Order: sequence, then C-alpha cells, then structure tokens
Amino acid sequence: MNLEYFIAKRIHFRQDRKNVSRPAVRIATIGIAIGMIVMLLAVCIVTGFKKEIRNKTIGFGGHIQITNFDSNNTYETEPIIISDSLKHALASIEGVKHLQAFATKPGIIKTNELFQGIVLKGIDTDFDISFFKNNLVEGDFINLEDSLVNNVVISKYQADLFQLKLGESFFAYFMQDQIKARKFKITGIYSTNFIEYDKLFVLTDIRHIRQLNEWNDKEVSGYEIIISDFDRIDEIGNKVYFMTANKPMANGNLLFTQTIREINPEIFSWLELLDINVWVILLLMLAVAGFNMISGLLILILERTTMIGILKSVGATNWSVRKIFLYHSFFLIGKGMIWGNIIGLAICALQYFFGIIPLDPEAYYISKVPILFNWSLIIALNIGTLIISALMMVGPSYLITKILPANIIRYE
Repeated sequence: MNLEYFIAKRIHFRQDRKNVSRPAVRIATIGIAIGMIVMLLAVCIVTGFKKEIRNKTIGFGGHIQITNFDSNNTYETEPIIISDSLKHALASIEGVKHLQAFATKPGIIKTNELFQGIVLKGIDTDFDISFFKNNLVEGDFINLEDSLVNNVVISKYQADLFQLKLGESFFAYFMQDQIKARKFKITGIYSTNFIEYDKLFVLTDIRHIRQLNEWNDKEVSGYEIIISDFDRIDEIGNKVYFMTANKPMANGNLLFTQTIREINPEIFSWLELLDINVWVILLLMLAVAGFNMISGLLILILERTTMIGILKSVGATNWSVRKIFLYHSFFLIGKGMIWGNIIGLAICALQYFFGIIPLDPEAYYISKVPILFNWSLIIALNIGTLIISALMMVGPSYLITKILPANIIRYE
C-alpha cells in the first residue's frame, strides 16, 4: 500500500477539518474551478470565432485563387483559359478538395432613391454553393442547369438598403466602353453577417459576365481551389503556384496564384492576434489559480506541523511527508478542475445550442458568440493545467523540510 497516498486521502476526505484550513481549501478549490471555467470559455470562444470568420472569408473566395496576372487584384478582370490537363493536374494535388470557376464584374445597383456599387459574381455548374445555401434566409438559389435567365441572389444587407423583396426586380449598370444595363430578378436572399462582403456580392449565372465582357464559353475571371485542411494552405498554395507559374496562356499572359491569406492579410493578421489574447488569459488564470493553491497548501502545512513532527520522529523522510501534501494538493486541484469542466462545458453547450449571448454583426461579423468544441485542445488544456498546477505545489512543499520534530515535540 502507498502509505503517503493513504494518509493524504484520509486528510482530504475526513469531515472534521479545523476552521483554519476549511475556508482556505474551499477558496483554493473555487479558484481552480473559476480559472478552468475562464480558460475553457476563452479557448472555445476564440477557436469558434476564428473558424466562423475564416469560413466566411473562404466561402466568398475559396482557399486559393488562380487569376490573370494582369488583373491587378481588381474585380474588373482579364480572362483566363486553363486547359483540361492543367485542371486535372490541379485537382489531383493531395489535399485539394474542389476546383471551381468564377467571374466578377463591378457595377452599380440603382433604384429611384439610391444607388450602390456592387460586384456581380458569376458562378458555373461546378461551383460549390453549400456556403451560400446554408446562409440563405429567403427564397432559393439560382438554378444553373436551366437556360440563361436574369436571376440573382443578393444579400439581406443589399435588400434592406434598396428596400427590395424576394421576387422583385432591379436594374444594374456596368461601366465599360459604353454603359450596359441589365434587369435582374431576386430569387434568393442570403445573410452571412460578414458586412464587408455582404455589401458587395450579388450572385448570378457566369454566362451573364461572359455576355457583358464579350468572352467565349471557356473564358473566366479565375478559379477557386477548395482544400480539405486549412493548416496546409501555404503548402498546397506553393504547389499550385509552381504548377501554374510556368504555364502561360495562349495569349502569352501569365497565371497569378494567391492564397486567401494573401488576398485578405488584414483579416488573418487580426485573427492571429486573438491567439495572443488567449495565451494571456491562460497565463493569468493559471497564475491566479496557482497562487490560491499555494496559499491553501501553506495553511495546510502550518496547521499540521504536529502531524509532520510525529511522522518525522518515527522515521518518515522529508520527501515522504512532502508526498502526503502533494497528493492532498492533487486531490484539491482535481476537484476544482472537475467542477470547472462541468460548469465551463455546460455554459459552452448552452451557448452552442441556444445562442443565449448575442453579438452585434456589424462589429463582430457574427450574430452570436461562437463556440467550437475542439476536444483535443480541451484535453490538452486540462492535462497542461493539471501538470502546471501540480508542479507549482512542489516549491511550497519544501517548507516541510524546515520543520524539525524535536522543536515540535518540545513545544507540545
């Protein structure tokens, strides 16, 4: 039998603790629990927020884009044509999930009262519409299999701005050698709460862009590549770059490859800054919980100096006695962590399923506090907290080596 563990268990679970240690132990346990709750909330909320914003950015532009080198990062693009063999090679890259064509055309929506600049984004039958379908609030998505009709999907922001409703029509004007106008009918309204993009994009059949730009059936503004693992975006982006950089088009123009990080550096830099906030929160919570435990352990040691003296007088080593109090601290840390996990995960579950805490979409791009249950990260957080908290107890336990049995027995 492990004698130190047996004694520590008796000390921890006995009900007749003196009044001196009971409040200290309770405060230390509550401190661990509160720290665990805050750390769980910070991790689940920040990872959820990053995933939501990242997915919305990718939903509007894909993970990797291939465009004409002469397009100069504008929505008024020069066309590209990619051969079927190159398309097949790109789709065969490990980690590439989907390849889809798109075309863009800047224009202006004008009603009797207002006008607003927009970007008409044309999509083809190979386009993955799941992102926009999941964010539809009214109507249906345009049917790309039918013959060409003037149907579009606009954002709720645009519909509210122009006071347009499902089934109504509007005129859009496009500036080129001569102004061209098109009348479009609204078949669907989407809302991603990502105002920067909701203000801009109107979705339609890619054939409208080809007609406006007088392109042939193979010309597009570019291709969006969807990958299966965002963490590999730089690796796959480099492979796409080297595969397309040395393949000029028939007209001699070059292809230009960019990852979504390079297209929207300010958004992803902002998201990376959130990681620093999480680390600061974790360190502060660990420090607060650790100092609570240290104070509780010191009070426990001082309260049981008689027991320590007796154990040493009958042959117990300093390390053996220290192990008793380290086991005791381990019990307290474990209890606090269990309660912290129960309460913290319960709060996260309430927010995940019911969205009880709302957010202002114009400020945060989402309508409620997001939650992501990254179980590997949660388990790692618990293990790390347990190890760090236990190691913080080692130093204060050295106080036991200063307690001499002769002095204790003399005063007793």
